[in-house]
Amino acid sequence: MSFNKTVFIPVDPDVAFALITEPERLRRWKAVAARVDLRIGGEYRLTVTPGHSAMGTFTEIEPGKRIVYTWGWEGDGQLPPGASTVTVNLEAVDGGTTVQLIHEGLTPEQEAGHAEGWNHFLERLVLLATSGDAGPDGWVAAPGPINELASAEAALAVAQRVLRGLRDSDMESRTPCEDFTVSGLLEHLFGSIASIAKPLGVAVADQPAASPEVRIADAAQVTLEAFRARGTEGSLDMGFAELPATLVANILNLELLVHAWDLAASTGQELAVSPVLSEYVLGLARNTISPSMRGTSFAAETLVDESTASLERLIAFTGREVAGI
Repeated sequence: MSFNKTVFIPVDPDVAFALITEPERLRRWKAVAARVDLRIGGEYRLTVTPGHSAMGTFTEIEPGKRIVYTWGWEGDGQLPPGASTVTVNLEAVDGGTTVQLIHEGLTPEQEAGHAEGWNHFLERLVLLATSGDAGPDGWVAAPGPINELASAEAALAVAQRVLRGLRDSDMESRTPCEDFTVSGLLEHLFGSIASIAKPLGVAVADQPAASPEVRIADAAQVTLEAFRARGTEGSLDMGFAELPATLVANILNLELLVHAWDLAASTGQELAVSPVLSEYVLGLARNTISPSMRGTSFAAETLVDESTASLERLIAFTGREVAGI
């Protein structure tokens, strides 16, 4: 069985090729996180939705014209990485480019599921190419089943939209984190992600000249992929102490989602967070922030009514004032 669909996008073939191959572009319509080694035999890994990552290798590459790669799902015994093949053909036409996607090597059941997925994401590709913004992806917003790593991937998707909206003029704005400007908070967030990556056995390459979205997203991709490979069993040597791996994952969730709120609040951006995600991360926060951490890492909890939305209760629990967003 195979899936075959063609869509039109109002950009030239070179731009279309970038949209389907470059991590920064893929994150805007198809992936939460992306690692791409764009060469024959090179590997890619796309976290398509939280908890679901596709992997494969590139077998044909013709920039602006065609790309072929193997496809499968990490940890899936029925369709493992390399088990099927995706071909994307680009053709210049009046006013833009046609994008033909062919996915071969699927069972009837797999074809039905992948047809739903490709229709969803090709629609987002068209929206991105037409309007410049595909918008938040509802498939990413509320991961299921949810756990510490799936929620961190969903929190990363939230953070990336806020990071993408930052302007140079925002860098010296104050944030709800008392000691940080936007620029300082970005440094803190990058440092926190890098410090989690280290005990996972990976080094995060810094890109100080990159945009905030690229810098943080690339660091988080490396860290989350390593965390996925290791799992959350046992403990991690953080340098200052041995911590349960689940606790470290909790911290990563808080760093991504709470600081996304901080950045949105300080720059006037709207923050789109599923109640499923915010309620889950609130539970992680309650298991992470102990009374002894108040006054050092966190301010005293701000009191809000229990009927308040879970995102606001999360923000209040971390010691922030929730008014203003």
